[in-house]
Amino acid sequence: MYVVGEQSAYAEEWINRLQGIPAQLLDDTQPEGEALEVPAGTSLDAHLEAGRLYLIEAGLVHVSLNERSLFYLSEGDLLNLAPAPVGFNCQYQAAAPLRLVSYDRDNALAQVCANGRGALLADYLGGHAWLLAEAVTRLKQPEYRSASGFKHVAAGEVLIRQGDEPDHVFIIIDGHAEVFVDGLKVGDVAKEEIFGAMAVFTEEKRTATVIASTACTVMLIPKDQFLAMTQSNPRIAHSLIESMAKKINVLNRQLTSPGLDGQ
Repeated sequence: MYVVGEQSAYAEEWINRLQGIPAQLLDDTQPEGEALEVPAGTSLDAHLEAGRLYLIEAGLVHVSLNERSLFYLSEGDLLNLAPAPVGFNCQYQAAAPLRLVSYDRDNALAQVCANGRGALLADYLGGHAWLLAEAVTRLKQPEYRSASGFKHVAAGEVLIRQGDEPDHVFIIIDGHAEVFVDGLKVGDVAKEEIFGAMAVFTEEKRTATVIASTACTVMLIPKDQFLAMTQSNPRIAHSLIESMAKKINVLNRQLTSPGLDGQ
């Protein structure tokens, strides 16, 4: 198996080792029927039979998931070892002229176990899982973790003070807090809610005080890291804008409610 993208030197060595395993697994198992010949560019959907296991004797199979390239199976690899789960849009296509040797899957796997080669099969499956995991680490955006980490505060403790410089953005992991402007309560901060971001964006001093109304666990994200996160992941910025818009709507309703007339 070759994962799409650049391979590390270790991955190349591991791929070469894995490709020798299927032939060992099927050494005592007889193929069923003639080998399947498939021209390059052909979709394999109509050619792969349920309950069949295929050894790639020659050629290359391109595997994609949800119409995105995932990896290639090449000479020596097994194809159709397990059916794709329901709901997974998986496609197989011959990327080069293909020759597949067919086996009855249940019989082949039973023979593997009877010959004491279960551990070898586990090595093959586990090796592919590690190759995919390594590819994910290379493709995934870096995670930004707070340099300050997590903070536990008691009820009544001030998390943000009006007039302070904004050096962190906060997320309440557990608990509840209240927001005050000039001593007047104007809102609440619930579990998993981000707060303190407005001043970070505007580069102005804090416009409100946030006080823990219950014992809280809070994650602190340094200003620079948070801004980098919003640039690398626009969904975070979109979520914040949506949250701020909802808060503004709530404040507008409070200001125009009849109970505030004449105050």
